[in-house]
Amino acid sequence: MLSLLALLAAGICGLGVNGASIAAESPAVVSANDTATLVTDRDSIGPDQSLRVGLRLQLKPGWHTYWINPGDAGDTPTLDVTAQGGATGKTSDIHWPMPVRLSEGGLMSYAYVGDVLLPASLTLKGTGGTTLHAHAEWLVCAEVCIPESGDFSLTLPASSGPAPEGAQAGLFQAADAKMPIPSPFKAHVSAEGVLTLEGRGLSSTAVSEAWFLPEEGGLIDQVAPQPLNVGKDELSLHLKFLKTAHRDAPLKGLVVLKDEAGQESPIQISAEQTVGPTKVEDAAAAPAPTADAVPTGAGWLRVMLFAFVGGLILNLMPCVFPVLAMKALSLAKMGGVGRRVQLQSALFYTLGVTGAFAVLGLLMIGLRLAGSSAGWGFQFQSAGFVVGVCWLLFGMALNLLGVFEISAGRLGQLHPHGAGHAGDMMTGLLAVIVATPCTAPFMGVAIAGALGGPAVMGLLVFLSMGLGLAAPYVLVASVPGLASRMPKPGAWMGVLKQALAFPLLATCVWLLWVATIERGVNFVVVAGGGLVLLGFAAWIYGIGQHRAMREGGRGTVFFCRVVAVLCMVVCGAGLSRSLAEPVSATATSPATSAGNQIQSFSSEKLADLRAKGEPVFVDMTASWCITCMVNERVALDVDSVRKAFSAQHVAYLRGDWTNRDAGISAYLKAHGRDGVPLYVYYPAHGSEVVLPQILTPGLVLGIIGH
Repeated sequence: MLSLLALLAAGICGLGVNGASIAAESPAVVSANDTATLVTDRDSIGPDQSLRVGLRLQLKPGWHTYWINPGDAGDTPTLDVTAQGGATGKTSDIHWPMPVRLSEGGLMSYAYVGDVLLPASLTLKGTGGTTLHAHAEWLVCAEVCIPESGDFSLTLPASSGPAPEGAQAGLFQAADAKMPIPSPFKAHVSAEGVLTLEGRGLSSTAVSEAWFLPEEGGLIDQVAPQPLNVGKDELSLHLKFLKTAHRDAPLKGLVVLKDEAGQESPIQISAEQTVGPTKVEDAAAAPAPTADAVPTGAGWLRVMLFAFVGGLILNLMPCVFPVLAMKALSLAKMGGVGRRVQLQSALFYTLGVTGAFAVLGLLMIGLRLAGSSAGWGFQFQSAGFVVGVCWLLFGMALNLLGVFEISAGRLGQLHPHGAGHAGDMMTGLLAVIVATPCTAPFMGVAIAGALGGPAVMGLLVFLSMGLGLAAPYVLVASVPGLASRMPKPGAWMGVLKQALAFPLLATCVWLLWVATIERGVNFVVVAGGGLVLLGFAAWIYGIGQHRAMREGGRGTVFFCRVVAVLCMVVCGAGLSRSLAEPVSATATSPATSAGNQIQSFSSEKLADLRAKGEPVFVDMTASWCITCMVNERVALDVDSVRKAFSAQHVAYLRGDWTNRDAGISAYLKAHGRDGVPLYVYYPAHGSEVVLPQILTPGLVLGIIGH
């Protein structure tokens, strides 16, 4: 059987290396990490003769630079060359040799080490000598990453005829030996991530190892294992697609095939996605499904169960307390109404909750399909949305305090004499709106599955979550024994209604704080001024209502309503204008403690600390995430945990997702999460540990081994 090397030899350039004497090479740009020069494959240039140029990097031991796809961290080198003189031309298109894979700190990089040449082809027009002017930028990394750049100049004399290869041609030939060739095999990839190559010569004796390097980032989990199956004239690699990956275009990149002699041969593939089951020679060898993989079949039932349980637990989250407190008043009213009214109230509340979850789910799924990295609670990254919810809850609080009244059946009214179906639905809608800053246990897996799978199944997952949130109220309304034990309506309900306004006002204070962090301290003037105007609008609207009830004066009522509407219009206009202005100086990350010596998260900093062998605790949080704030107060920002972090020399990295941050979004996706909180501990030696979403001091101390 033909060896793999023989199979591919026809596509690889010759390996001969010419002897070197004097090379066409520019003056060097030297740093403590490398030496950079511009080189050419010819020492002179003939009329209209093409030329090969290249950026040569002689890297010190331990340092590396990057491929066209740097991987999970790093940056792509650039090279711009302009020829001026008798012959002219331009190029910036680097031809990329095969890189090596460097896996470190849970991240994958595609890199070059040692003596590296990044070649490009330069087409020249004209006769006579030419001077090459080049500018290059590259990143070199070891324990730290340092951006470097250089400007190069190289003059080539004219040759009467085609110039022969120069002394530096051997470098280009060595680079050619590592260049990928067009694949002689047919390639396709399934929706599940099974990349298959088919063609004569593929066998277990010709291919002992293989791996795939994507040409673009954001497609696959680059650090995940790629199990290999090899059969007769066929091999398959099991890749793990990211849930945010665009799969409408062919999958492009390199497949590196390694034979039994250790010879590595890179081939360039462009794999179309197939529909339907993928042929696998040995199905038993396929990788076992992971918890964060896109579910199929019975797996969806598990995800929907997780969603239901997560929604059920969401009732206990502090962000939902204000609205649930209002619903408690509605439960109290059930003690004096018939069973039919109880069931109707529960039904319309459930419709409000599930409808809101359906809209939120469709919005998130649509944004993901459009390429956005929107995750759970993404709308709270908008200061306009935060202030809008704050103003809405403030108006509801004034309504509960009796400043103005809304007749039964309208927005949020919980009047002792009847609430109306629209009020039940609106209460369900508000419960979902204020619930999104919280993430309950089991919700992480459910949301990841919903956003990573088909849109229809994703919508069912969000509906299951809504049913879980509505379930306790439905249970009380549906069980006659529970509803009959509710207290009978009476004068005490008026006092309770007013008392329930204060949890809403407390929520308004929190939302003002979130908006200030997102837009800066000056934004509090807009948000607070809006509260004053809305308070005035509610007050004058209430005056008109009382005047109408006492005297029936239509003119006064109309005037009061017009003034109230004008106040709300001014609020909206002021908010729109403020959002259009640049963000002012913002506050620091929420609940930052000097005692913990908290550092801002970045993937580079994490990789640097991991390379030094230091234990690292990563805290992904947001100021609008109530669960995050509670965890910080009760489990992280406490003396015992702070002292343990200090004693164990644990580096504390906090990622603040209050405003959208692509680096934090990528880290969340890499861990199968679509929202915060996320807590990950990296011991000095060993694999990372993902902590639960609800923390206790004992849990944190146990994880870090104190």
